Amino acid sequence: MKEHFRQAFITLQIMIGDMAALAEHAVLLAISAVENHNLDDAQKVIAGDAAIDDTEIRIEEECLKILALYQPVAGDLRQVITVLKINNELERAADLAVNISERVADMARFAEDRVEKFDFSEMVAKACDMLKKALDAMSYHDVATAAVVIRRDDEVDLIHKNNYELVREMILKHPAEASYYMDCLTVSRCLERVADIATNICEDIIYLEHGRIVRHCHEDINNGK
Repeated sequence: MKEHFRQAFITLQIMIGDMAALAEHAVLLAISAVENHNLDDAQKVIAGDAAIDDTEIRIEEECLKILALYQPVAGDLRQVITVLKINNELERAADLAVNISERVADMARFAEDRVEKFDFSEMVAKACDMLKKALDAMSYHDVATAAVVIRRDDEVDLIHKNNYELVREMILKHPAEASYYMDCLTVSRCLERVADIATNICEDIIYLEHGRIVRHCHEDINNGK
């Protein structure tokens, strides 16, 4: 029975790895579409979401099948539960990529000389790096990297807060371009949520490796505990 479980879980790990690659690619392509006003790339993200949804369902079904057939306990149970939770987080990341992509057509209507362009570069760099490191931590069961990602979440939250204030200023300054700046705020909110998802994945990794639930005690992590 143990060997059958091990083989089933190896298959599950391959599936979640593929899901991670799909979700990360969708996020990166969506961000590129916003930065370059590339409608084709935006449409690719939107069109590809159905395949990611299907992958999420197949992984969930596989997790439930393993739980029913092998009734794992202790560490084995934590492994399956962690995959189930991370699978859901990855699907949400892909949904955020779609939300970002849906803003591209509207943002592209505004000529370069009509609006003061919104600079997402710092937020993109931080959020995407958090997501990449979270997925690396998932692949290598790297608790130290997971803790680093969790500590960085406040940085992205602060950027989003500042973006909210900047959008308000820009709308007052350029009311005719309010739609553009509201789109920018939506993109900022989605990037902030991508960072949250990276944080959630890392919380799940710590749960997997140490059996600790750290969702509500980031202070311990920030203090190096």
